[in-house]
Amino acid sequence: MEDFISFIVKHLVEKPEQVRIETIKEENGRVLYKLFVGQGDLGQVIGKEGRTARSLRTLVFAAAARRGIRAGFEIVDPAMPPKGAEPPHLESYDSSGEHA
Repeated sequence: MEDFISFIVKHLVEKPEQVRIETIKEENGRVLYKLFVGQGDLGQVIGKEGRTARSLRTLVFAAAARRGIRAGFEIVDPAMPPKGAEPPHLESYDSSGEHA
C-alpha cells in the first residue's frame, strides 16, 4: 500500500524525493497511512476545494478494501506540530501587566 500511495503522490508534487508514508497499525486492527510531503507541496496534494485529497482517500480505501485491510489515511501538514505535542510555553500576565 505504501508503494501505491507513494507512486500516486510523487506524480503530483514538486519535490517527490520528500514524499514519505508512515504506517501505523492500530489496536483495533485498522492500518493508518500518514502522508508527509515537502514544504510547499501540501496544496498540490489537497487540491482545489480538497478534491485531490478526497480522491486520494477514496483510492486508498478502495485498494485497502480489496486487500481486506481496514485503512485510515491522513495528510500531515508539515507546518503543524504533531498531535499530542506540547504547545509552546506562553508567558502569562495579569491585568496589571505583572508576570503571573
